[in-house]
Amino acid sequence: MPTLRRPRRGSLQYWPRKRAKKFLPRVNWVAIKADSDKKLKGFICYKAGMMSAIVKDNTPNSMTKGKIKALPVTILVCPSMKIFSTRFYKNNKVVKEILNENLDKELKSRLKLPKKKSEKLGEIKIQEYDDVSAVVYSQVKKTGLKKTPDLSEIGLQGNIEEKLLWIKENMNKEISINDIFNSGEIVDIRGLTKGKGLQGPTKRFGLGLKQHKSEKGRRRPGSLGPWHPARVTFRAPIAGQLGMFTRVTYNNKIIKIGTQEDNMKSIMHFGDIKTPYVIVAGSVQGPAKRQLLITSALRPTKKQTKKQYELVELR
Repeated sequence: MPTLRRPRRGSLQYWPRKRAKKFLPRVNWVAIKADSDKKLKGFICYKAGMMSAIVKDNTPNSMTKGKIKALPVTILVCPSMKIFSTRFYKNNKVVKEILNENLDKELKSRLKLPKKKSEKLGEIKIQEYDDVSAVVYSQVKKTGLKKTPDLSEIGLQGNIEEKLLWIKENMNKEISINDIFNSGEIVDIRGLTKGKGLQGPTKRFGLGLKQHKSEKGRRRPGSLGPWHPARVTFRAPIAGQLGMFTRVTYNNKIIKIGTQEDNMKSIMHFGDIKTPYVIVAGSVQGPAKRQLLITSALRPTKKQTKKQYELVELR
């Protein structure tokens, strides 16, 4: 047999391999460029599950143009959001945060709110700050999943005056997914993968099984390293945590943005869909009911951008 050559298992891009501290990750909003008409760059959603979509391919120059084909799709439930607070930045640091004065009364029993009253948004001198962002919370009670909302800081498009104006205009309004994204758009989806707990090196790093008469087990590496230095380096594939890692799936195509009036059938492990939803081509990380963050595409590709699908049926 020829010599077997292949790259090492386990990317060193992700290290240490431990559980994430929170469900909704931080995002470098400065790097993401959104549509100028859509000020908010992201939206909180919840994974419902996967289905098969029968679509008509309208992609120009496609080999299947005009034909009907089946695609695996993911349903993301998107209840409306509201603004929780406004954060002001100076030299890339948060120097002030002002809460919304008209927060829902239910939030006091669900979230820890500061006792001291903060300044009013109209009294702020915008010249003293470099940037502004909005902290939003999801109205997840509308989905029937739970009552405690998820909070996330989301960046805005435009200069600092335009950002602050948008926050003032939408301070007490419900923000819908239709206000941020359109059907056919390319998005990135950020969130945590399924948690699998403590796993061995074979499952965790994809090691090949050793010969059945090998000493000290088959499902382990042949050597953990030399005698000197007398320690195991972090590069050695050993047992540990697998899953519950923050990951991003890039350039997901939105096939359709639907509403609760579409009479979507109940989805296994999730239930009935009671809010607006998004149908995204392909799979998305995490189990059912996992909270995710949809953001504008960081680096959209031509291949994904030119795809055009017309939804015919969901199965």
